Amino acid sequence: MNSTSDALILRSYPFGEADLIVSYFTRDLGKLRGVAKRVRKPKSAYGAGLERMSLSRVTYTKRENRDLTTIIGAEVLSSPFDLTSSYDLALALDFMAEVGEHLLQPEEVNERYFRLILSMLEYLRATGEAGLWPAVTYYSLWAVRLSGFLPELRLVAESAAIAEEMLSLPIAKLTPRTWDRETARDLRRLLAREIEQQIERKLFTAPMLESLA
Repeated sequence: MNSTSDALILRSYPFGEADLIVSYFTRDLGKLRGVAKRVRKPKSAYGAGLERMSLSRVTYTKRENRDLTTIIGAEVLSSPFDLTSSYDLALALDFMAEVGEHLLQPEEVNERYFRLILSMLEYLRATGEAGLWPAVTYYSLWAVRLSGFLPELRLVAESAAIAEEMLSLPIAKLTPRTWDRETARDLRRLLAREIEQQIERKLFTAPMLESLA
């Protein structure tokens, strides 16, 4: 029997000559992995719906005792194309996808995390590159909190105040301030270390973000 779920596409990679393995975060069933057959062929009807950080309506079949679903359709509800024209914003999306891919547990529903990603995409569309650092910082903080391992935050005064505010307000309601790479950098580094310890591997995108001018 086919199932359909709204899902955020976290990662995909080639499999065989024309297929993709896709990791997708559904609203109703949590993170799933599936095979999208022949989707890399030029005339594929739904390849655009499997782009990283797209919000798509994914149709799939899931059989008992099989880890992989079979993806048979993906209708784009919201594309990240408007953000990926900027290298910096595209890298921020890569970071969010990488962290989500490693922190989210298979088939574990996490509505708050789903809404977190959607709110970050909405915020970046509204603010563009000016919103990159608050979005990355806010996402990192809440990704750790929602995953249940937020440490004691020993930070410089400005970063501590930012963290306290972020934990109590939506990102769009934060106190306006001038952000650059140095703003709350100690907070982001602390959170990246905590994530890496939790997933037992280095994040690929975190140092790339911190090297941005």
